[in-house]
Amino acid sequence: MNKMLKTLLATTFIAGSACAAVNAQAAEPLKIGVSFQEMNNPYFVTMKDALQDAAKSIGATLVISDAHHDVSKQVSDIEDMVQQGVQVVLINPTDSVGVASIVKTVHDKNIPIVSVDAQANGPIDAFVGSKNYDAGFKACTYLGQTIGKGDVGIIDGIPVVPILERVKGCKAALVKFPGISIVSTQNGKQERDQALTVAENMLQANPDMKGIFSVNDNGSLGVLSAIEASGHDVKLVSVDGAPEAIKAIAKPGSHFIGTAAQFPRQQVRLALAMALAKYWGAVPPATVPVDVQLVDAKGAQSFSW
Repeated sequence: MNKMLKTLLATTFIAGSACAAVNAQAAEPLKIGVSFQEMNNPYFVTMKDALQDAAKSIGATLVISDAHHDVSKQVSDIEDMVQQGVQVVLINPTDSVGVASIVKTVHDKNIPIVSVDAQANGPIDAFVGSKNYDAGFKACTYLGQTIGKGDVGIIDGIPVVPILERVKGCKAALVKFPGISIVSTQNGKQERDQALTVAENMLQANPDMKGIFSVNDNGSLGVLSAIEASGHDVKLVSVDGAPEAIKAIAKPGSHFIGTAAQFPRQQVRLALAMALAKYWGAVPPATVPVDVQLVDAKGAQSFSW
């Protein structure tokens, strides 16, 4: 754990302690609104669980919503939270640009709003997220080192900054391998079924493909199914560190060779700390980057969120 993360975790403790002390004297507990882009992904379920533990420890209540990748629903959900009297908001945007109006609405009401995992346009008070460029770069560097040369495909996702940065990092890594060509980039929408279909089509159109980069583990599991069904020797790398993906990577002879793991529990706790710091009158840093870790078959034997 780096020095910055230790300092920010200390901030979490201090902010939480202050919140608990004030809540003990207040008639009503602090109310925290949280809007996720989706909840059918273990990554965000892990965030939710960590938030529930944190809220319990400081005597706060949570109002949690699932946007189902629908920006209109996310805007409506946060409007409802404001009507319910939330005092801070955490947003995991489903569309970085599309949420700008609701971010401004929350900001104009003097409610602290912090973006977590994906940046949100508009006057947010802080952004906490992984080093997504590094995630794509690490994963695809490992892919390039493993296959050496050949055709590669990219399964990308929704138009939020983290996904764009992962793809950007991947391309920057692969360009360092002159024998590798990116022959196809398609949108798997970060969902297993959609990524499965996209990967099937990609593999059929490019029978000589040697590697695939998927922007997240949830989608990568669909990609893995397509690779296994094709009978081709295609290596797969991804981003997240989800339990099911880690299990697949650890399996001997797996086509799934590595993932750039994120740390969702730390991210969301830090996001809450930044929101509470703002709520209690401090000025949080504008951006809080969180390191990622490349997990290969050996590392998968012991890694967990």
